[in-house]
Amino acid sequence: MKLFGAIEAGGTKFVCAAGTETGEIKERVSIATTTPEETMPEVIAFFNKHKVEAIGIGSFGPIDVDKNSPTYGNITTTPKLAWRDYPLLSSVQKEFSIPIGFNTDVNIAAMGEAVLGAAKGLDSCLYITVGTGIGAGAYIQGELLQGLTHPEMGHILVRRHPEDSYKGRCPYHGDCLEGLAAGPAIEERWGTKAAELSNNDKVWEMEGYYIAQALMQYILILSPKKIILGGGVMNQEQVLEYINKYLKEFLNGYLEFPQVSTDMGSYIVRPGLGDNAGITGGLLLAKRVYEESK
Repeated sequence: MKLFGAIEAGGTKFVCAAGTETGEIKERVSIATTTPEETMPEVIAFFNKHKVEAIGIGSFGPIDVDKNSPTYGNITTTPKLAWRDYPLLSSVQKEFSIPIGFNTDVNIAAMGEAVLGAAKGLDSCLYITVGTGIGAGAYIQGELLQGLTHPEMGHILVRRHPEDSYKGRCPYHGDCLEGLAAGPAIEERWGTKAAELSNNDKVWEMEGYYIAQALMQYILILSPKKIILGGGVMNQEQVLEYINKYLKEFLNGYLEFPQVSTDMGSYIVRPGLGDNAGITGGLLLAKRVYEESK
Protein backbone atom coordinates (compact mmCIF):
# COMPACT_ATOMS: atom_id res chain seq x y z
CA MET A 1 0.00 0.00 0.00
CA LYS A 2 1.29 3.43 -0.94
CA LEU A 3 2.54 5.83 1.73
CA PHE A 4 1.22 9.39 1.79
CA GLY A 5 2.15 12.44 3.83
CA ALA A 6 0.04 14.99 5.66
CA ILE A 7 0.73 18.36 7.28
CA GLU A 8 -1.82 19.89 9.61
CA ALA A 9 -0.45 23.39 10.08
CA GLY A 10 -2.11 24.86 13.14
CA GLY A 11 -1.66 28.11 14.99
CA THR A 12 0.10 26.42 17.91
CA LYS A 13 1.61 23.30 16.31
CA PHE A 14 2.34 21.60 13.00
CA VAL A 15 1.38 17.93 12.99
CA CYS A 16 3.16 15.92 10.30
CA ALA A 17 2.30 12.32 9.51
CA ALA A 18 3.05 9.49 7.12
CA GLY A 19 0.21 7.06 6.56
CA THR A 20 -2.09 5.27 4.17
CA GLU A 21 -5.14 6.23 2.15
CA THR A 22 -7.29 4.34 4.67
CA GLY A 23 -6.24 6.77 7.40
CA GLU A 24 -3.76 4.48 9.14
CA ILE A 25 -1.02 6.69 10.58
CA LYS A 26 2.39 5.02 10.49
CA GLU A 27 4.33 7.80 12.17
CA ARG A 28 3.56 11.33 13.30
CA VAL A 29 5.35 14.22 14.93
CA SER A 30 4.22 17.48 16.53
CA ILE A 31 6.28 20.63 15.94
CA ALA A 32 5.70 23.97 17.67
CA THR A 33 4.45 26.79 15.42
CA THR A 34 6.98 29.48 16.21
CA THR A 35 8.48 31.10 13.11
CA PRO A 36 8.93 29.70 9.59
CA GLU A 37 12.69 29.73 10.11
CA GLU A 38 12.37 27.45 13.15
CA THR A 39 9.35 25.32 12.25
CA MET A 40 9.81 24.51 8.58
CA PRO A 41 13.24 22.80 8.78
CA GLU A 42 11.72 20.29 11.22
CA VAL A 43 8.78 19.71 8.87
CA ILE A 44 11.14 19.08 5.95
CA ALA A 45 13.32 16.79 8.06
CA PHE A 46 10.32 14.60 8.90
CA PHE A 47 9.46 14.00 5.26
CA ASN A 48 13.08 13.44 4.34
CA LYS A 49 12.81 10.31 6.52
CA HIS A 50 9.69 8.99 4.74
CA LYS A 51 9.34 8.18 1.06
CA VAL A 52 5.80 9.44 0.50
CA GLU A 53 4.05 9.55 -2.88
CA ALA A 54 2.28 12.88 -2.23
CA ILE A 55 1.60 15.34 0.60
CA GLY A 56 -1.66 16.98 1.65
CA ILE A 57 -1.34 20.28 3.53
CA GLY A 58 -4.10 21.80 5.62
CA SER A 59 -3.15 25.20 7.02
CA PHE A 60 -4.46 27.80 9.42
CA GLY A 61 -5.61 30.85 7.54
CA PRO A 62 -6.47 32.96 5.86
CA ILE A 63 -4.67 31.33 2.93
CA ASP A 64 -4.74 31.74 -0.86
CA VAL A 65 -6.42 28.67 -2.40
CA ASP A 66 -6.88 30.10 -5.91
CA LYS A 67 -4.63 28.05 -8.19
CA ASN A 68 -4.60 30.89 -10.74
CA SER A 69 -3.36 33.43 -8.22
CA PRO A 70 0.32 34.46 -8.08
CA THR A 71 0.18 33.97 -4.31
CA TYR A 72 -1.49 30.55 -4.41
CA GLY A 73 -0.29 28.50 -1.46
CA ASN A 74 0.53 31.48 0.74
CA ILE A 75 -0.66 32.15 4.26
CA THR A 76 -2.02 35.69 3.92
CA THR A 77 -3.50 38.09 6.52
CA THR A 78 -3.00 35.92 9.59
CA PRO A 79 -2.67 37.64 12.99
CA LYS A 80 0.44 35.47 13.47
CA LEU A 81 2.76 38.12 12.06
CA ALA A 82 5.76 35.84 11.54
CA TRP A 83 3.68 33.80 9.09
CA ARG A 84 1.96 36.63 7.26
CA ASP A 85 2.43 36.27 3.46
CA TYR A 86 4.52 33.15 4.00
CA PRO A 87 4.66 30.87 0.89
CA LEU A 88 3.91 27.61 2.70
CA LEU A 89 3.11 25.50 -0.33
CA SER A 90 6.09 26.57 -2.42
CA SER A 91 8.46 26.10 0.53
CA VAL A 92 7.48 22.42 0.60
CA GLN A 93 7.45 22.09 -3.19
CA LYS A 94 11.05 23.30 -3.34
CA GLU A 95 12.10 20.31 -1.24
CA PHE A 96 10.00 17.50 -2.74
CA SER A 97 9.18 16.81 -6.39
CA ILE A 98 5.88 15.07 -5.68
CA PRO A 99 2.22 16.13 -5.92
CA ILE A 100 1.24 18.41 -3.03
CA GLY A 101 -2.31 19.44 -2.19
CA PHE A 102 -3.10 22.63 -0.28
CA ASN A 103 -6.22 23.72 1.59
CA THR A 104 -7.37 24.95 4.99
CA ASP A 105 -6.97 22.89 8.14
CA VAL A 106 -10.74 22.84 8.68
CA ASN A 107 -11.49 21.88 5.08
CA ILE A 108 -9.25 18.83 5.24
CA ALA A 109 -10.77 17.92 8.62
CA ALA A 110 -14.19 18.07 6.93
CA MET A 111 -12.88 15.72 4.24
CA GLY A 112 -11.53 13.32 6.84
CA GLU A 113 -14.83 13.22 8.71
CA ALA A 114 -16.84 12.87 5.49
CA VAL A 115 -14.84 9.96 4.14
CA LEU A 116 -13.78 8.07 7.27
CA GLY A 117 -15.39 9.74 10.28
CA ALA A 118 -18.72 10.86 11.70
CA ALA A 119 -20.19 11.72 8.27
CA LYS A 120 -19.00 8.57 6.50
CA GLY A 121 -21.49 7.55 3.81
CA LEU A 122 -22.89 11.08 3.41
CA ASP A 123 -22.09 13.42 0.53
CA SER A 124 -22.02 16.56 2.66
CA CYS A 125 -20.97 17.71 6.11
CA LEU A 126 -19.76 20.76 7.94
CA TYR A 127 -16.75 20.58 10.26
CA ILE A 128 -16.36 23.42 12.75
CA THR A 129 -13.50 23.90 15.17
CA VAL A 130 -13.94 26.09 18.25
CA GLY A 131 -10.59 26.59 19.91
CA THR A 132 -7.92 29.29 19.70
CA GLY A 133 -9.95 30.53 16.74
CA ILE A 134 -13.15 29.47 15.04
CA GLY A 135 -13.12 28.05 11.54
CA ALA A 136 -15.29 25.78 9.44
CA GLY A 137 -14.82 23.54 6.44
CA ALA A 138 -17.63 22.42 4.15
CA TYR A 139 -17.66 19.18 2.18
CA ILE A 140 -20.49 19.46 -0.35
CA GLN A 141 -21.40 16.75 -2.88
CA GLY A 142 -17.98 15.20 -2.49
CA GLU A 143 -15.98 18.41 -2.94
CA LEU A 144 -14.41 20.96 -0.61
CA LEU A 145 -16.25 24.26 -0.82
CA GLN A 146 -14.38 27.28 -2.11
CA GLY A 147 -15.07 30.14 -4.49
CA LEU A 148 -13.40 33.52 -4.40
CA THR A 149 -11.55 32.03 -1.44
CA HIS A 150 -12.16 29.39 1.22
CA PRO A 151 -15.04 29.83 3.71
CA GLU A 152 -14.32 32.09 6.69
CA MET A 153 -17.28 31.11 8.82
CA GLY A 154 -15.68 32.14 12.09
CA HIS A 155 -15.99 35.81 11.20
CA ILE A 156 -19.74 36.11 10.72
CA LEU A 157 -21.61 38.64 12.82
CA VAL A 158 -23.92 37.38 15.56
CA ARG A 159 -26.41 39.02 17.90
CA ARG A 160 -25.07 39.77 21.33
CA HIS A 161 -26.20 37.81 24.33
CA PRO A 162 -28.37 40.14 26.44
CA GLU A 163 -25.98 39.85 29.40
CA ASP A 164 -22.70 40.11 27.47
CA SER A 165 -20.83 43.40 27.69
CA TYR A 166 -17.49 41.97 26.53
CA LYS A 167 -16.05 44.06 23.67
CA GLY A 168 -14.81 41.15 21.56
CA ARG A 169 -11.30 40.04 20.70
CA CYS A 170 -11.04 39.74 16.90
CA PRO A 171 -8.36 42.19 15.65
CA TYR A 172 -10.34 42.72 12.45
CA HIS A 173 -14.01 42.69 13.48
CA GLY A 174 -14.11 42.95 17.26
CA ASP A 175 -17.31 41.14 18.19
CA CYS A 176 -17.69 38.65 15.34
CA LEU A 177 -18.31 35.00 16.23
CA GLU A 178 -14.61 34.28 16.77
CA GLY A 179 -14.18 37.53 18.69
CA LEU A 180 -16.93 36.51 21.12
CA ALA A 181 -16.79 32.73 21.32
CA ALA A 182 -13.26 31.42 20.67
CA GLY A 183 -11.12 30.18 23.55
CA PRO A 184 -9.13 33.41 24.07
CA ALA A 185 -12.38 35.42 24.18
CA ILE A 186 -13.78 33.12 26.85
CA GLU A 187 -10.59 33.50 28.90
CA GLU A 188 -10.49 37.28 28.58
CA ARG A 189 -14.21 37.70 29.33
CA TRP A 190 -14.26 35.46 32.42
CA GLY A 191 -10.70 35.98 33.65
CA THR A 192 -9.57 32.32 33.47
CA LYS A 193 -9.06 29.59 30.90
CA ALA A 194 -12.09 27.78 29.49
CA ALA A 195 -10.87 24.45 30.87
CA GLU A 196 -11.13 25.88 34.39
CA LEU A 197 -14.72 27.07 33.94
CA SER A 198 -16.40 23.69 33.63
CA ASN A 199 -18.74 24.28 36.56
CA ASN A 200 -19.85 27.75 35.52
CA ASP A 201 -23.07 27.15 33.57
CA LYS A 202 -23.33 30.80 32.57
CA VAL A 203 -20.14 30.48 30.51
CA TRP A 204 -21.50 27.58 28.49
CA GLU A 205 -25.01 28.98 28.17
CA MET A 206 -23.51 32.10 26.56
CA GLU A 207 -21.19 30.01 24.39
CA GLY A 208 -24.12 27.88 23.22
CA TYR A 209 -26.09 31.03 22.42
CA TYR A 210 -23.39 32.26 20.03
CA ILE A 211 -22.57 28.93 18.38
CA ALA A 212 -26.24 28.12 17.85
CA GLN A 213 -26.69 31.38 15.94
CA ALA A 214 -23.82 30.43 13.67
CA LEU A 215 -25.17 26.92 13.11
CA MET A 216 -28.57 28.32 12.17
CA GLN A 217 -26.97 30.42 9.45
CA TYR A 218 -24.81 27.57 8.17
CA ILE A 219 -27.80 25.20 8.07
CA LEU A 220 -29.98 27.67 6.19
CA ILE A 221 -27.26 28.46 3.63
CA LEU A 222 -25.43 25.15 3.14
CA SER A 223 -27.90 22.46 4.33
CA PRO A 224 -25.18 20.03 5.49
CA LYS A 225 -26.29 16.48 6.23
CA LYS A 226 -24.13 16.35 9.35
CA ILE A 227 -22.51 18.99 11.55
CA ILE A 228 -19.32 18.06 13.40
CA LEU A 229 -18.00 20.24 16.22
CA GLY A 230 -14.33 19.93 17.13
CA GLY A 231 -11.71 22.01 18.90
CA GLY A 232 -10.67 22.41 22.52
CA VAL A 233 -13.68 24.46 23.61
CA MET A 234 -16.00 21.69 22.49
CA ASN A 235 -14.39 19.35 25.01
CA GLN A 236 -16.81 21.00 27.43
CA GLU A 237 -19.66 18.62 26.67
CA GLN A 238 -22.27 20.73 28.47
CA VAL A 239 -22.11 23.36 25.73
CA LEU A 240 -23.82 20.95 23.32
CA GLU A 241 -26.97 21.04 25.43
CA TYR A 242 -27.16 24.81 25.13
CA ILE A 243 -26.36 24.73 21.42
CA ASN A 244 -29.22 22.30 20.79
CA LYS A 245 -31.59 24.30 23.00
CA TYR A 246 -30.89 27.64 21.34
CA LEU A 247 -30.69 26.28 17.79
CA LYS A 248 -34.17 24.81 18.12
CA GLU A 249 -35.38 28.10 19.58
CA PHE A 250 -33.81 30.20 16.81
CA LEU A 251 -35.11 27.99 13.98
CA ASN A 252 -38.55 28.23 15.58
CA GLY A 253 -40.04 25.38 13.55
CA TYR A 254 -39.01 26.86 10.19
CA LEU A 255 -37.35 23.62 9.05
CA GLU A 256 -39.43 20.51 9.58
CA PHE A 257 -36.70 17.88 9.50
CA PRO A 258 -36.02 15.43 12.34
CA GLN A 259 -32.33 16.40 12.29
CA VAL A 260 -33.22 19.83 13.68
CA SER A 261 -36.29 18.91 15.70
CA THR A 262 -36.30 15.48 17.33
CA ASP A 263 -32.90 13.99 16.37
CA MET A 264 -30.48 16.87 16.89
CA GLY A 265 -28.20 14.70 19.02
CA SER A 266 -27.39 12.57 15.99
CA TYR A 267 -27.11 15.54 13.63
CA ILE A 268 -24.72 17.75 15.61
CA VAL A 269 -21.90 15.53 16.84
CA ARG A 270 -18.29 15.39 17.98
CA PRO A 271 -15.60 14.25 15.51
CA GLY A 272 -15.66 10.56 14.72
CA LEU A 273 -11.90 10.70 14.16
CA GLY A 274 -11.23 12.63 17.35
CA ASP A 275 -8.06 14.71 17.15
CA ASN A 276 -7.04 12.90 13.95
CA ALA A 277 -9.68 14.50 11.70
CA GLY A 278 -7.27 17.01 10.17
CA ILE A 279 -4.29 14.74 9.71
CA THR A 280 -6.51 12.00 8.23
CA GLY A 281 -7.98 14.53 5.83
CA GLY A 282 -4.44 15.49 4.85
CA LEU A 283 -3.69 11.89 3.89
CA LEU A 284 -6.88 11.79 1.82
CA LEU A 285 -5.96 15.05 0.10
CA ALA A 286 -2.52 13.61 -0.68
CA LYS A 287 -4.16 10.55 -2.22
CA ARG A 288 -6.45 12.78 -4.30
CA VAL A 289 -3.66 14.92 -5.76
CA TYR A 290 -1.58 11.81 -6.40
CA GLU A 291 -4.39 10.25 -8.43
CA GLU A 292 -5.01 13.52 -10.28
CA SER A 293 -1.34 13.71 -11.21
CA LYS A 294 -1.57 10.31 -12.87
